[in-house]
Amino acid sequence: MRRNRFLAILAALLLACGTVGPATAQEVTVFAAASLTDAMRALGAAWQARGNPAPRFSFAASSALARQIEQGAPADLFMSADESWMDYLQQRGLIVDATRVSPIGNALVLVSPANAVRPVTLTRNTDLLALVGPQGRIATGDPAHVPVGRYARAALGWMGQWEAIAPRLARADNVRAALLLVERGEAPYGIVYATDAAASAGVRVVGAFPAESHTPITHPFALTRRAKGNAQARALQEFLTGPEATQAWQRFGFLLAR
Repeated sequence: MRRNRFLAILAALLLACGTVGPATAQEVTVFAAASLTDAMRALGAAWQARGNPAPRFSFAASSALARQIEQGAPADLFMSADESWMDYLQQRGLIVDATRVSPIGNALVLVSPANAVRPVTLTRNTDLLALVGPQGRIATGDPAHVPVGRYARAALGWMGQWEAIAPRLARADNVRAALLLVERGEAPYGIVYATDAAASAGVRVVGAFPAESHTPITHPFALTRRAKGNAQARALQEFLTGPEATQAWQRFGFLLAR
């Protein structure tokens, strides 16, 4: 069902693209947070259908991508899962400041394997330690450097349970890796983005963390310093923030910036 949903969105994007004039020969390398994988693959195909060269993608944790860019990796467009790693590059003069935008956002949810659904209302009074049991773990990104893990740490802190839950975390390298732990039944619960949960047939959302439990989840985009003169990279970024892409982001479950 999830694959059919992806294909339906892709078909709609391709239909909307129509025919556009020929593109330049410039290629664009996109470094994007793992949480953007499905949407960006669909949007990349739609961009190519306009007659442009296919973007080259690298999907990973925002922290890993930012450090690769710092070390000279040939990225033209960086799409982060949080503002802090974009700040990291901006402070080092590695992005084009004027191109930085944060057009989409996300929500933080608690998931469990699809065959073990038990709704949970997440409040300051929810006892997550009792929920996971004496041997259970909660999968999420490593709070030391993965954005979803940082949001999870903030939410657990808001609940007054960070110190109790921290030793029970299954710390993954990115949000998709955390999701996989839950899909495989290696962790009974996971804290992930709502969009990643929606993309998986192997998990169900059992609870949503209140918006006030963490800072707003935003996904900033910016051209890198390397791409300053790359007209194709700038055109791709404009496409990703334009009306067609906006509809696609919404279909994949992302929130629009206010």
